Amino acid sequence: MIRVKIWFRCAAMHDPVTPIVLQLGDYWMGSKEKKGRDPDRESVQYGEELVRRMKGWITVDPDELIKIVNQYGRLKVLDERELVVEVEKTEDITKASKGGSRTFQGEVDIESISKK
Repeated sequence: MIRVKIWFRCAAMHDPVTPIVLQLGDYWMGSKEKKGRDPDRESVQYGEELVRRMKGWITVDPDELIKIVNQYGRLKVLDERELVVEVEKTEDITKASKGGSRTFQGEVDIESISKK
């Protein structure tokens, strides 16, 4: 499994930004009893939801980005904190990057994560 960090452009300042989870909370906008969910456990499992919550704060359409990423890998929240893209092969990173660069024209960047 290969992981890369994804960077967006801030809609206000055009600086590179990446979403992170600062505090686990009622992520699903409902009570814990609602539909048997435990938002404290589930919130770290859905990278897509974290990206969707960036709508308006970033210069790209989150749903379009999710569609492109899902063709080659998946969005994931790593260590209950930072957003990454997981892919199986190095070629998938290249393909996703090319697809994203055509669609987003420099508004999304990826950065490889060094193994510790």
